[in-house]
Amino acid sequence: MKTKILMVCLGNICRSPLAEGILRSKIPDGIIVVDSAGTAGYHIGESPDPRSVDIARKNNIDISHQKCRKFLVSDFDDFDRIYVMDNSNYQHVVNLARNLQDKKKVDLILNLIYPGEDMDVPDPYYGGAQGFRDVFNMLDRACDVLVNELKE
Repeated sequence: MKTKILMVCLGNICRSPLAEGILRSKIPDGIIVVDSAGTAGYHIGESPDPRSVDIARKNNIDISHQKCRKFLVSDFDDFDRIYVMDNSNYQHVVNLARNLQDKKKVDLILNLIYPGEDMDVPDPYYGGAQGFRDVFNMLDRACDVLVNELKE
């Protein structure tokens, strides 16, 4: 059975589409299912932020086809693991959890690199290109750890 992973940020246009694309690029097709969503519905149906698309493209990853969507309670049923980008996203998602089993699926993605430190992936939306590069690098490292976990 395939492991199903959901990446979640606020608007689903910057961080979570990058995390989805990075993880998808590291795992052969068909091994896992990866998707992304936002806790807010600001950008439903839109493509990722052009700066996310650009930094992904510079790293040979195409996320331009992704479409933003909002996190749904049914995502707890559809996904095995839910990785959120920051503590605000975490609170939003766990507040929608119906039970302890739902809550156990949710973790901050940087806990893969820094276990138990509950660090945020900073939102690069209001920053410049360097912020998107920094976020890409953080998510790339976290996805490397996740890939190693999935291989075990």
